[in-house]
Amino acid sequence: MKELRVGIIGFGQMGRIHAYAYRSIPLYYDGHPCAIVLKGVCDSNEVLARKGVEQAGFEFSTTDFRELVRRKDIDIINVCTPNKMHKEALLAAIENGKHVYCEKPLAFNEAEAREIVAAVEKAGVKHQITSEYRFIPAVMKARELMDKDFVGRVFHFRGVYLHSGYIDPKRPREWRMQKDVIGGGVLVDLGPHLLDIMHYLVGDVDAVSASMETFFKERPLPENPSKTAPVEVEDALVAVLRLKNGALGTVEFSRVATGAEDEMRLEIHGQNGALAFNLMQPNELHAFDAREPKSNQGFKRITTVQKYPAPAVMPAPKFTMGWVRSHIAAQHSFLDSIVNNQMPSPSFHDALKLHHLIECMYASVEQRDWVNL
Repeated sequence: MKELRVGIIGFGQMGRIHAYAYRSIPLYYDGHPCAIVLKGVCDSNEVLARKGVEQAGFEFSTTDFRELVRRKDIDIINVCTPNKMHKEALLAAIENGKHVYCEKPLAFNEAEAREIVAAVEKAGVKHQITSEYRFIPAVMKARELMDKDFVGRVFHFRGVYLHSGYIDPKRPREWRMQKDVIGGGVLVDLGPHLLDIMHYLVGDVDAVSASMETFFKERPLPENPSKTAPVEVEDALVAVLRLKNGALGTVEFSRVATGAEDEMRLEIHGQNGALAFNLMQPNELHAFDAREPKSNQGFKRITTVQKYPAPAVMPAPKFTMGWVRSHIAAQHSFLDSIVNNQMPSPSFHDALKLHHLIECMYASVEQRDWVNL
């Protein structure tokens, strides 16, 4: 069995999730597609780096990502750092011939994303962006139905991604509120997930008109809560989209949606039918078939639970879906692509497309007008 040796850069929450997924793949897929070795973990915080060894089972830790990417005994570099740190780490890994797996978004901005894409094309390494919601069985079923023309000609895409964690004005101004670290606000934070699913299921955008708002203009400083600093990124953004297939779309993102937890909802309406999905109800897809006799028409619940295709063997398909499971499936797909010399999906090319759309949305806000892609 082929062995793939992994190094993770960044051992915060997402680094832990990715490490957990790598450790779980041999159980969920009965050893397929390869033997996985958690070789090295890097974090600028030495305590977190050591926890990667103590808790996740990495063989060694470091605070210098360059040490990780230069090692001959590492095949894959997995990047889980804040956005502004992606480019340097990815380019160093690619230069050293590593396959690369990166948390969304790919880079700090579109220009950096283009530079990264050019590097992977030149190096010929495998590359995948973390868009784990593609790997939820309900979304996979939606793609299957779209491919079978169940919806037919698409008229509308409607999507929202709502969180409520920023409604407290006393929440400190952490890195997700700092434009020089993340590059934007809720659109950069939550936007890539929903927009990727839109691209995946419906298609590309032709033009966009957007508006946004920052409801809390200042936040307490983490190191000194008695002092505040300006917030330079948006709390909420809404946009109207014209898709290249002629459909109209609306998207809404918020981190101040009171009552929401992890509320990503989407609807697709077409001439033949409609589909609806809610991330808070991940075990099912709702489908409406307009070609049925009117007496039988209505949204029907398709139970998708954990109906993953082979070689998935655990847990049984009947069991309910958990959030980490889609990460396990996404990383399994990446490893399988390396072993079988196929292009992973979603790739950095897909991520670059999202960067372009996001920057066009921000341009529309600034110009107060439609922006063509």
